[in-house]
Amino acid sequence: MVLLDECVADNVKVRKANPNRDASKPCVYVGMSGLEPAHRFENHKAGRKAARVVQRYGIRLLPELFECFNPMPFEAAVQMERELAEELRSQGYPVTGGT
Repeated sequence: MVLLDECVADNVKVRKANPNRDASKPCVYVGMSGLEPAHRFENHKAGRKAARVVQRYGIRLLPELFECFNPMPFEAAVQMERELAEELRSQGYPVTGGT
């Protein structure tokens, strides 16, 4: 998971995907990778197979929210990515990714 600049919450698509946003909670990106999280974040920021939102607005990794899940098998990671994004949305986090 990646902490995003709060201006992401003003994006129309992000607002639509997160109708129950709690303005006190930070914007986050949820994704999965077979790479080490720090390496994957570097790739995003460098524009290599990047999620545009992370490339432009990614601030830092949030290991406190994902370390407990690593490592895990691919199929479990696919399911967990969706579930984690939905769980965070239900708690009011503005979430991108997670699909």
